[in-house]
Amino acid sequence: MNNCIFCKIVNHEIPATVVYEDEDVLVFMDIGPIIKGHALVVPKDHFDSVLETPENVLAKLHRAAKRIAVAQMNGLGADGVNIVQNNGKAAGQEVPHMHVHVIPRFEGDGHHWNWNAKKYVDSNEMIGLAEKMRNNL
Repeated sequence: MNNCIFCKIVNHEIPATVVYEDEDVLVFMDIGPIIKGHALVVPKDHFDSVLETPENVLAKLHRAAKRIAVAQMNGLGADGVNIVQNNGKAAGQEVPHMHVHVIPRFEGDGHHWNWNAKKYVDSNEMIGLAEKMRNNL
């Protein structure tokens, strides 16, 4: 992908602060961190989202994300870690290259996800949605 900023980072065409790299995965610091220490885990091959990413690559990304989470807890003294992965503009994906956010969290860091939990009309609504998903597995 010629215009993909993450592909350019993977190919070392533009600079990034690299935390970890192996033959399949690159981890670098997010330049717009939610919390300082926020890292991005990307596959070296281009896939737009989780929907196109092969399962073996997903496994490698999440193994790397776990290693980064441990490093944030031990190295940065984080009290917790958010591991987030967005797919599509409606879900907040800004760069169409598969990536996993690993965000260190600290007591009192001031960040809130503004989770606004909704409710189903009744259990039949939830059951109906589950059935639609099961039919497409």
